Amino acid sequence: LFPYSSKGAMMDNRFATALVIACVLSLISTIYMAASIGTDFWYEYHTLSPAENVSEAGRSIWEEFVSEEADEKTYTDALFRCNGTVGLWRRCITVPKNSHWYSPPETDMTTNCISFSLSDQFMEKYIEPGNHNSGTDLNRTYLWRLQFLLPFVSLGLMCFGALIGLCACACRSLYPAIATGVLHFLAGLCTLGLVGCYVAGIELLHKKLPLPDDVRGEFGWSFCLACVAAPLQFMAAALFIWAARTNRKEFTLLKAYRVA
Repeated sequence: LFPYSSKGAMMDNRFATALVIACVLSLISTIYMAASIGTDFWYEYHTLSPAENVSEAGRSIWEEFVSEEADEKTYTDALFRCNGTVGLWRRCITVPKNSHWYSPPETDMTTNCISFSLSDQFMEKYIEPGNHNSGTDLNRTYLWRLQFLLPFVSLGLMCFGALIGLCACACRSLYPAIATGVLHFLAGLCTLGLVGCYVAGIELLHKKLPLPDDVRGEFGWSFCLACVAAPLQFMAAALFIWAARTNRKEFTLLKAYRVA
């Protein structure tokens, strides 16, 4: 139908390959983001002897940890002492299966988790954790809220971009893929902002509540998944935009050539 059909076929294959790679990158980044949001290993605390720590305090640590009135300092101290892990939605500690005061220390451990409620996600953070009279720490408050909202914004943008991509396929046009690329780029910015907010929030918390000498803290694999998802989103965005713009430009040149 077009002059230089062999060249046109080669270009069509090139654009198709770019779109396929972009779709694969988009799918992988979506899976990574969903997995990171749904798991509890954004930050991990490693304690030298969690079983002895729990046995000394009896069941009070667990009872305070799961209490609806548990403040930030209470559950953070429990995370320090009991090999805790923290996610965006839940916090977990590792305790002996039988931690009654009259029982000997156990080596058989179990991980118990409790979810952050919606009110917890938007609760104010205090300048001195646990002291409600110390005033609101605005930096930590808004960092905590952003790290809760940004991953859902990122996933929403990618899903909306995928919907636009399906419409582009139905219309047999690459040009709407520019919008898909822009949405993926914005999703990458949200994911990058999420990672930055989480790191800043953890650092500010540890300045208020320093880690004990026998406790080591590190970012977990859930956090790493979000770190990997951001560049995948940027690469998918670049491929979508490149394929759509280049195809549009070459189609315009080809149309001008045919008119001439």
